[in-house]
Amino acid sequence: MKKILLIILSVITSNLIYCQCNGRYQTEIFNSVSKVSVNYSDIYNDGFHEMDIYTADGDTEINRPVIIYMHGGSFTGGDKSTSDCVDFCESFAKRGYVTISMNYRLANNVISFLTSNETQFETVLKAVYDAKSVVRFLRKDFENGNNYSIDTSTIFVGGYSAGAVVAIHQTYIDAIDDLPSLFTDNNGNTFNVQNLATTIGSGNELEGDAGNYGFSSRVSGVISYAGGINDINWIDEDDEPIVSIHGTSDLTVNYNCGPGQNNSLVLTLCGAGEMQPQANLVGINNDALIFNNEGHLWPVSGNSNPKFIQANNFTSDFLFPLLPCNTITSTNNIKEDKKIIAIKNVLGESTIPKINTPLYYIFSDGTVEHRMIIE
Repeated sequence: MKKILLIILSVITSNLIYCQCNGRYQTEIFNSVSKVSVNYSDIYNDGFHEMDIYTADGDTEINRPVIIYMHGGSFTGGDKSTSDCVDFCESFAKRGYVTISMNYRLANNVISFLTSNETQFETVLKAVYDAKSVVRFLRKDFENGNNYSIDTSTIFVGGYSAGAVVAIHQTYIDAIDDLPSLFTDNNGNTFNVQNLATTIGSGNELEGDAGNYGFSSRVSGVISYAGGINDINWIDEDDEPIVSIHGTSDLTVNYNCGPGQNNSLVLTLCGAGEMQPQANLVGINNDALIFNNEGHLWPVSGNSNPKFIQANNFTSDFLFPLLPCNTITSTNNIKEDKKIIAIKNVLGESTIPKINTPLYYIFSDGTVEHRMIIE
C-alpha cells in the first residue's frame, strides 16, 4: 500500500513538474532564431575569442538554460560557423535554450602539434581555459543585467570531436594534480604537465588565462559527439552527467582507447566505449547513443545526416530531466549546486529518464526524489 501511495504521489507531482517546463526544451517550438557575435574574453580580443549566441525569436522566457557547443578540427582548424555548430545551436535554441558556438585557440604549428605531446597538452589546455572563460562570461553578464536571459545554474558544455574533447576535459579535470607531474615526450624529453598548466594559467591555476575572473566556471553536464578523454580515471563519483554519441569504428577519436587521429605520436583518447562504463562504475548519470560500424565524420554535415538529428534528439531527451523546471526544490532551500548525479529504477539499477516509469533521482546534496514523467 505504501508503494502505491508513493507512486500516486509521484504521478501527481510529476504532472506539476511537466507543466513547469511549459512544453519547452524537448522539441522545436520556435520557428526562427537570431544570432549575435560577441568577444567573450576581457584579456584577448581576436578571432579565437569570439562566440555566436543563438536565441529564439519571440521567446520571452528570462531564465533559460544554456548549451555551449564547440567545433571540431583536430585542434588545428575549424570554426564556430561549421554546419554542425550552426545546426546544433539553431535546433536547441528553437527548443528554448540559449545556445553558443564558440571559437577557441588552436595550435600555432600543425607539425609541432602532431609530433609533440607537450604541444598537444598546451593546445588542449588553452582551449579548456577559453571554454571556462565563456562560462564565466555568462555569469558575469548575468550580474550586469542578464542580457541573454539565462539561468546561470544550468550551463551545459559539449561539442564535436576536438570540441567535445575540450568540454570533457574542462569538466572532468578537477585540480592541477589530476594532471601528470612528469611525462615523457616522443623525443625522449620529459616535461611536467602540472607546471605547464600553471604557467599557461598565469597564476590562475585551472581557471586559465582568458579572463572574466571572479565567477564560477562550473557546468551542469557534458555533451560528447565523437569525443574522448585522455585519462579515464578523471571521471569520478563527484562529476557531472555526460551524454555521449559515438561510432564504434571511429579511430580519429577512438571509440575505446587509442591515439588521437590514429597517430601513435598523439596523446591517447578514450571514447564512449570506455567513458560510459567508467561513468557507470562511479555512479554518475550518463547515457550513450552508439552507431555501430560508424566512423568519425557523421556530424560534419549537420542536419544533412539523419544520425546528427538523431543525436540531437537523444541529447535533448537526456538533458530534459536535468533542467530546473524538472527539479522539485523547496522555495526556501534552493541550492545552485544541487544537481542530479544518478537515476535508479525500483531495483536500484542505473537507468536513463523514461516516460511513465517511476524512478529515483539522486542529487549531489544527498537527497533522493521519487519521480515519474508523464507523457
